[in-house]
Amino acid sequence: MRRVIYAVALLSMFCVAEVEAVGKIGFKKVGDIRLSMSVRTPAGHKKTDKRPAIIFFHGGGWVCGKANQFTAQARAFSIRGFVAFSASYRVINRHKTTVYECVKDAKSAVRYVRAHAKELGIDPNRIIVGGGSAGGHIAACTAVIEGFEEEGEDQSVSSRANALVLFSPVLDTTEKGYGSDKMIKGKKTDLSPCHHVRKGLPPTIIFHGTRDTVVPPENAERFEKLMKEAGNICVRVPFEGRKHNFFNHPAFRKHNKIEDFEKSIKDAVTFLESVGMAPKKTTTGQEATPSKEPKSTLHEYLLIGQSNMAGRAPFSGKDTAGVDRCWLMTDRNQWVAPQPARRWTTPSSATSTS
Repeated sequence: MRRVIYAVALLSMFCVAEVEAVGKIGFKKVGDIRLSMSVRTPAGHKKTDKRPAIIFFHGGGWVCGKANQFTAQARAFSIRGFVAFSASYRVINRHKTTVYECVKDAKSAVRYVRAHAKELGIDPNRIIVGGGSAGGHIAACTAVIEGFEEEGEDQSVSSRANALVLFSPVLDTTEKGYGSDKMIKGKKTDLSPCHHVRKGLPPTIIFHGTRDTVVPPENAERFEKLMKEAGNICVRVPFEGRKHNFFNHPAFRKHNKIEDFEKSIKDAVTFLESVGMAPKKTTTGQEATPSKEPKSTLHEYLLIGQSNMAGRAPFSGKDTAGVDRCWLMTDRNQWVAPQPARRWTTPSSATSTS
C-alpha cells in the first residue's frame, strides 16, 4: 500500500499567508456517505463580510475524480476576494450511484452554502457555481435543470446558482454530446442543459477547447446561441487548438500550459465583474481585495505522492530514484518545477492510504 499525500502545509517561515485555508466543511450525509467541501477565504475575511462565493465541482465523467482538481482555481479566486469551495459529490465507481445523484449533490452544496451564508461571510445572492467536464455539467444543472432536489432538505432555501463558470462542460447528454449511455432510456434530455434553456437563466461563461474530442465544441456553441436567443447573458471563450482538459493547472496535469490557466481565471473574474458577481468596492472606495497580484512569495508547500485519479499520475510523483517530489506554489499561482521534497511532518488528517 502506497501512501498518497496531497498535503498543503502553510509555511509561516516563508511569508505571511495571503490566503487563509480554513479547511473542510461537511455539507451532506446520505446513509454512510459523508460529503464535504474545502473552503478558502481571502486574508482578513470576517463573518460580517458579504463576499461572493464560488463552488467548484471536479470532472471524471460522473464516474470518478476528486475535488482537489480545482484546488488551484479555488486559491486563485480566494486571492481575488471570493470565498472559494471545492466540493465532493457521489460518483458511480465509488458510490454505485447515477448521474441523477451527482446533480442532487451539487444542488445540496449550493443550498448548504446559501443556508449558512451569514456565518460564512457570504452574500447569498452572489453564489457562483463552476466545474469542469462532468463537474461543469452538474454546475450547469444547478441553474438550468429544475427538480432533482434531495428529499428531506429545506426546499425554501434555493439551490440555484447566481452565475456559472464552466470549463469543457457537458451540455448535451444525448448522442450529440456526452454521457447518453449513463442516462435512463427514454429520458436522455432530463439532465441535458441544452434542452432546458429558457429566459431568466443566470449569467454564464464557458471555456472550451476547439480540439476537444470528449465533449463536442459544438455543444458549447449551441448552448451559447440558445442562451442569447432566450435573452440570457452567455459568453463562450474558445481556446484554439486545446483539448478537453486544457483548463487544469500544470500541477494537476503536468503537460498543460500555465498561460491557459491564467487566462481562464482572468477572463472569468472580468466576466463576473461585468455582471456584478465579483467583490464589491468598500465604503472607502477601495477594492475589498487588491486588484494587483500579490508579491510573488513562497506561500505553500505541496507534497505530492502518487495520484490515484482514474489510474493516472498527473503529478510528478516519484522520480526515478523513488524520491518524493513536491511543487512550490507562489502567490502568483505559479508553480516552481518539482524539487526534492523535504521531510515535513504532515497531519494525519491530510494523508490517506491506497
